[in-house]
Amino acid sequence: MTSYDLKRVIGEELARVESRFDKFGKPERKTVFDKVVPGFGVRKHVSGRRVYILQMRIGGRQRTVTIANAAVISEAVAKDVARRLILRIELGMNPADEKKRSRYVPSYDQFLEYYWETSSPNWKPSTRKTQSFYRGKHLNKAFEGKFLDEIEPADAIRWHAQLSRSAGPGAANRASEILRAMFNKAEQWGYLPENSNPINAIKRNRGRKIERFLNSEEAARLGKALIEVRKKEPMIAPIIMLLALTGCRRGEIVNLKWSEVHGRRLKLSDSKTGPRIVWLGKDAQALIASIPRQKGEARVFPMEQKRPGNAVGAFWEKFKQGIGLDDVRLHDLRHNYASFAARKSETLPMIGKLLGHSNIGSTHRYAHLDDAVLLETCDRLGDLVDSCLCQ
Repeated sequence: MTSYDLKRVIGEELARVESRFDKFGKPERKTVFDKVVPGFGVRKHVSGRRVYILQMRIGGRQRTVTIANAAVISEAVAKDVARRLILRIELGMNPADEKKRSRYVPSYDQFLEYYWETSSPNWKPSTRKTQSFYRGKHLNKAFEGKFLDEIEPADAIRWHAQLSRSAGPGAANRASEILRAMFNKAEQWGYLPENSNPINAIKRNRGRKIERFLNSEEAARLGKALIEVRKKEPMIAPIIMLLALTGCRRGEIVNLKWSEVHGRRLKLSDSKTGPRIVWLGKDAQALIASIPRQKGEARVFPMEQKRPGNAVGAFWEKFKQGIGLDDVRLHDLRHNYASFAARKSETLPMIGKLLGHSNIGSTHRYAHLDDAVLLETCDRLGDLVDSCLCQ
């Protein structure tokens, strides 16, 4: 046989192999079903791997559930698992859907990371800093190892109680609010069903009620002392005056820019609740008008300190002791502004608008009335009732 003949024979044989391959296709996997347990079988793949499966009709469709690799468990154990699956299916459960769900729902750790990456760029820098602190301190390991839909209300309540004991009631409340927002997003984004937020089961710890506000004599004493100290503290004294006259937050006044001053209004570009308008009384307007504007300086109060808000706070701590207001916090001036508005019979919605609250619930804690006003109101109502009875 010549070399030419040999090549021709080899070509013919190869052609036959190719035609058989085209006709029959690739070798298929084979499944051998058990004769005792219905739907249970051993499936052998082309690679040689063998797995135990269960085939059953669920919801009008033929479904296949892979139990385990035959190299991992014995056939007897696999059959026992299959029997249990059959019982669950007959009770209306769907193991195939459960497996699909477990692949779809992320773990708590995964979703926390995803939520942070998605939401934190929209937060204010100060909010991002605070939230990140709470995440590192209290949230990263809150429900470690659990899938998002495995976290039950009881788990959330236990976590909140433990955190209240270890970190304090305030920290536990703040951490739970962050998680509440996160789980709400999980519902909105379709990872959890509606109204399934487990954090909603948590009952907030009661906050410490602060009812310290200035009476008329104390307010007059404060105003007089600030006028006297203004020459020595030309930046800080007017800041505190404006806090008392406007009810603004410390940062809103400390970071105030000339571009935000518009006659009787402050158009704040950024505040705790976002952009807002602060209406100025005549005294507050006159105070701002009296502040000299430095050329090329955007800030109304250009302080040299790296953290001017802290400098104002440090000054207040010493200053208040010298005028007999030791127990008054700087933020109480905001409370005081609201209480004076309440004493003038302003409505809570109006007070909330003045303070820049996003919801009326926040306004209730600021609208204080002192005992003198309450007694005066009681006397006035008593006189009215008495006059009616004696007619």
